[in-house]
Amino acid sequence: MEKSIEPAATSSPLWAQLESYARERIQGFVQRLLEEELDELLGRKKSERRGPESPVGYRNGFGKPRQLTLTNGTITLRRPRVRDLEERFVSRVLPLFKRRSEELGALLPELYLHGLALGDFELAFRGLLGDGAPLSPNSILRLQRSWQAQYEAWSHRDLSALELVYLWADGLYVKAGLEDTKAALLVMIGGLADGRKVILAVESGERESTESWASVLRDLKGRGLPAPKLTIGDGHLGIWGGLRQVYPASAEQRCWNHKLRNVLDAVPEKAQPEVKAALQALAHAASRGEAERQRRTFRWAYAKRCPKAVARLEGDWERMVSYYAFPKEHWRHLRTTNVVESPFDAVRLRTSAAKRYKRVDHASAMIWRLLLVVEHHFRKLNAPERCREVYDHKTYVDGERAVTPTLSVQMTRKERAA
Repeated sequence: MEKSIEPAATSSPLWAQLESYARERIQGFVQRLLEEELDELLGRKKSERRGPESPVGYRNGFGKPRQLTLTNGTITLRRPRVRDLEERFVSRVLPLFKRRSEELGALLPELYLHGLALGDFELAFRGLLGDGAPLSPNSILRLQRSWQAQYEAWSHRDLSALELVYLWADGLYVKAGLEDTKAALLVMIGGLADGRKVILAVESGERESTESWASVLRDLKGRGLPAPKLTIGDGHLGIWGGLRQVYPASAEQRCWNHKLRNVLDAVPEKAQPEVKAALQALAHAASRGEAERQRRTFRWAYAKRCPKAVARLEGDWERMVSYYAFPKEHWRHLRTTNVVESPFDAVRLRTSAAKRYKRVDHASAMIWRLLLVVEHHFRKLNAPERCREVYDHKTYVDGERAVTPTLSVQMTRKERAA
């Protein structure tokens, strides 16, 4: 029986050794779990004789001490051994070759994402998890190799069960020692019928290349991904060319943030504040008709002073206003590719600070792993019930659900026309 603790007499010594005290208790608890697991397997406790109906097998002492690192420290365990079993025993408590908990393995990319570099791991964790923590730089590199294998499996997973509504696509450059200076990571994020956002693709390619985008889209389609109702992308023609090849039925929306920057580049610096305000008002117009009216006003106001800016605004105009045919609650998500760029800012911070990637596949795997960390924090689309309506082919006009006229109203209109 464990000794009781007298708070008045031992509170100060216990507080001074609280971490080690808690670690010892956890170690004892896990060790007992291992031994009770063997009791359950053999159908008898230690030193009990085997009955006629008990399973075959006998205890065979303990293995060598081994360390297991948890999020609250490193403990030392001895695995009970057993012999004469009909098949090999695999512990559910402590599988073979496991040296860290699943929670700790999931924590590492989060810490890396928030700024802890490879060389910092051993120093940081030695004090937190104990001297035996298996978290040296070499162990982190081994973990990275395991992420590479996970990335390969993720890149070939079946997508046929996803109910895709929206698709955001952007090509993002990272300062990560990529082999080709023109290479980018082509990232695609999907909005589903239940309002969730999920990462669909993280592939290296050329941002401006139609074939690069088409290749990624063909791979997604080949794994069962249905056509998106609307695809949101930047001004590079590659994504639109690839989309027409693979998902020609998808509506297309250009990112307003990219468009605004493109237009402002053609405006003198002194005039940029007023032009920017006019463009932002246009981008947030309450209806497509109002957006058209503000476009004409912009043309009238700046055609002589900033003709290039006017030409850039009006170029590819139809792609700029596609979102009006979708629910108003979703417009803030559909106007821009921020869905991709916002989570990527944290990833870019890490990869820009440490140019540690010499190969494209290594960079893609690590950045994919970091993006999965961010994916857990994605918020749902506004009014997720509208996503289901769009997936079910319901139509919208200026953000409002279109109502199909009744038969009697249709007949009345025909009679008036006659």
